[in-house]
Amino acid sequence: MRRHFLIRCFHWVLAVGIVVNYEFLESGGEPHEWLGWALGALVLLRIAAGFISRGDASFAGLNLSPRLVLQDLRSLAGTYPEHENHSAAGSWMIVLMLTLVVLLAITGWMQDLDAFWGEDWLQNIHEWLAHALVALAALHVLAVVFIQFGHGIPLLRRVGFGR
Repeated sequence: MRRHFLIRCFHWVLAVGIVVNYEFLESGGEPHEWLGWALGALVLLRIAAGFISRGDASFAGLNLSPRLVLQDLRSLAGTYPEHENHSAAGSWMIVLMLTLVVLLAITGWMQDLDAFWGEDWLQNIHEWLAHALVALAALHVLAVVFIQFGHGIPLLRRVGFGR
C-alpha cells in the first residue's frame, strides 16, 4: 500500500510541477530553473527506484513490445482489455515522459554553462522538448479519460481518485 502511495505522489507532484513550470513560471527565471531542477531530481530518483525496487514501482513490469503497442491502439476502437499494470502503450508513455523530463533538465542546465550561454539552438531544443512533453501529457490524459469513460475501466481510481 505504501508503494502505491509513493507512486501516486510522484505522479501528481510531477504532473503539477510540469504544468506550473510550463504555464505559470517565466522561462529562464529562477523559480523556473529551481522547479526544473527539482523535477529532474524527482525523475532521477524515480528511475533509480524503477530499477532497484520490486512490485508496482519496478520497471520490470513495463511491456515495451511494439507489436503489443499496435494491439493496444487497435483495441481502443473495439474491446479494450483491462491490464493489471500498464499496457504496452502506457509503458512507452512512461519511458518517453521520464526521458523528456531528464532531457529538459539537461538542456536547462546546459544553458547556464559558459560554453552554451546564449545559444539559440539549445534554447530551441529545450522549448521543443517542453512542448513535446506537454503534448504527450495531454495525449496521456485523453487516453486515460477515453479508457475510463469510453471503455468503463476504472483507471482514475488507480492514480488517486479512489481505492
